[in-house]
Amino acid sequence: MLNLPNENVIPERIRGIVELAQNLWWTWHPSARRLFRALDYQAWLETTHNPVLMLRVIRPQRFQELANDPEFLALYDQVMAEYRADLSRPSLDLPGPVAYFCAEFGVHVSLPIYAGGLGILAGDTLKEASDMALPMVGIGLIYTQGYVTQRIREDGWPEEEQKALDPSAHPLEPVRDSSGSPLLLEIPAFRPSVRAQVFLARVGRVPLYLLTTDVEGNAPQDRTISQRLYTTDLEQRFKQEWVLGVGGMRALERLGIRPAVLHLNEGHPAFALLEHLRQFLAQGLSFEEALLRTRQTTVFTTHTPLPVATDVFPFALLDRYLAPYCQEHGLPYEAILELGKDPKNPEAGFNMTIFALRLSRHVNAVSRRHGEVARRIWAGIRFRDEEVRIEAITNGVHLFTWIEPLRVQRLLDKYLGKDWRERPDDPEVWQGVEKIPDEELWAVHQERKEALIAELAARARRRWREGAPAKSVLAFGTLLDPNALTLGFARRFTAYKRPDLLLYNLERLKKLVTDPFRPVQIIFAGKAHPADIEGKRLIQKVFQLACDPAFAGRIAFVEEYDQHLARFLVAGVDVWVNTPLPPLEASGTSGMKASANGVPHLSVLDGWWLEGYTGENGWAFGGEEHSEGRNQADAEALYRLLEDKIVPLYYERGPDGVPHGFVRVMKEAIRTVAPRFCTRRMLREYLKKLYIPAVRGKGP
Repeated sequence: MLNLPNENVIPERIRGIVELAQNLWWTWHPSARRLFRALDYQAWLETTHNPVLMLRVIRPQRFQELANDPEFLALYDQVMAEYRADLSRPSLDLPGPVAYFCAEFGVHVSLPIYAGGLGILAGDTLKEASDMALPMVGIGLIYTQGYVTQRIREDGWPEEEQKALDPSAHPLEPVRDSSGSPLLLEIPAFRPSVRAQVFLARVGRVPLYLLTTDVEGNAPQDRTISQRLYTTDLEQRFKQEWVLGVGGMRALERLGIRPAVLHLNEGHPAFALLEHLRQFLAQGLSFEEALLRTRQTTVFTTHTPLPVATDVFPFALLDRYLAPYCQEHGLPYEAILELGKDPKNPEAGFNMTIFALRLSRHVNAVSRRHGEVARRIWAGIRFRDEEVRIEAITNGVHLFTWIEPLRVQRLLDKYLGKDWRERPDDPEVWQGVEKIPDEELWAVHQERKEALIAELAARARRRWREGAPAKSVLAFGTLLDPNALTLGFARRFTAYKRPDLLLYNLERLKKLVTDPFRPVQIIFAGKAHPADIEGKRLIQKVFQLACDPAFAGRIAFVEEYDQHLARFLVAGVDVWVNTPLPPLEASGTSGMKASANGVPHLSVLDGWWLEGYTGENGWAFGGEEHSEGRNQADAEALYRLLEDKIVPLYYERGPDGVPHGFVRVMKEAIRTVAPRFCTRRMLREYLKKLYIPAVRGKGP
């Protein structure tokens, strides 16, 4: 329960809001969000949409008023009825849940335990599993000092600000053991002993169990194991992944949860397979039989398009931690080591991805192109005499999270009916997009664009009050024009994503943005990894251009990028830009979110866009795997598309002021992308191709 000043402060009539606040179900149900806004709109804003904190700061008299407000009670009853009905639906028939392991989960900004796209995908997956009534349980870590925001110095250099996470101030509940005490697990092989506490986050029907070693009684250095996400300290990184995998499996065992399938989202949780082996050995199976059973019931999703991006640990760490674990549980240490060795470089260390590949019979990449790349990268990885097989299941996005709810979802309700909510992956349902009048879709889009620019102005105003210099405030987007063609680029800033490709020819760019009749403006947002110096230099480069008066305030860099800002961006810009260096975009999902809102994609032909691009639903360039002269060629293609096609199409208006040609592309983006690149389609594929075969003991 919530730590409220007085347990009776909320009247019994509306006390269901306490349960609702602790279940992230509300984050993708518009009526539930309206309910929390109606509680106290100012508190909603000040707590950054965190109902757990809201219920603590709202004055008691307000609850009494609401308990006697017929309009509020009608909305409350409607929401609670929807919530109860959704959670009481029968589950799909599986012998046990899918245990979904991931190093990060980006469910909502009110639970900041994620860093980027991997976590957002994991959060979307849990939400979709809840919508589908697919039995699933998530396993991850709490990073009590791990969520990083970046503020921009006057010279444009991003500086990290750590935000400490107090579990009691977020939608987290301590899991209790049979005596009512907090559930604490002893993590094997650590000396001195390390304990992890287990918390529960509810994501609709799906429980998400999260471990932390930041608990009293652990040595100070051990409390830091789970404090920071993706630490660069190699031994701490090893310990973190050991806690995630081994500790996560032990948490499920203590909770009496027997998963039918393990799904490892990337290689970070691969140590869970050790515990799976141990459990099968404890049932009396031989080591070889345990290996086969572990393989058969494990699904592994690989995301990286580069072998150097995988976790590889020196054998000295394995000797220190894995060896005593194997000795204690009767596992053959040398045989386990062999499972993690790269046959091309066996002395390099223990490779977590290779270990997961060998112990997972059901393996997938995250787009067709990435499937080709992954098969090439991992060619030669075998288990016994069997070549590891990698198929492709392209990522998707959770439409009810990412399609803007106030206007865009209502527009879809009006012209598509309830079908799009019930069958979001059915292309026939989305044919109804053609019925939306151009002027109506355009009006909705313009409203979302104005909302985006107002949000950026509010953020800049706050930074001005905090003492940010005037030129920085201008660079944050205060001079943006809602009538100008607006490009959006928002993602992690790192070299291979080439955020500076748009800046390749500054004179050409200047002509685009300062054209008095057909101006272009660009909104950049994103963070660099704290250790990625080149990524930080790219942010500085963009920011300094945004400060340059020669670009007329039409380049903006927005700091403190998070899920909340992302939702404004994917619905509010006019064109979504993606410029990765092929074939390094394994999938990418931000363009899917934008397209589903009617924001066309302008992208290199890499990742999912190779499958999604039809020639009418956006624009494409590049795609070839070569490096010499690559940036110049791609920049030329990008500028040419803007100058010759996109800018003229956007500014070609009918007598009604609507750019009908551009709106046609918007409609095609929604119609073709939403059903094919949603998590409903993605999870149906996982179920059919991977989960059910794993349950039935069949190969891929």
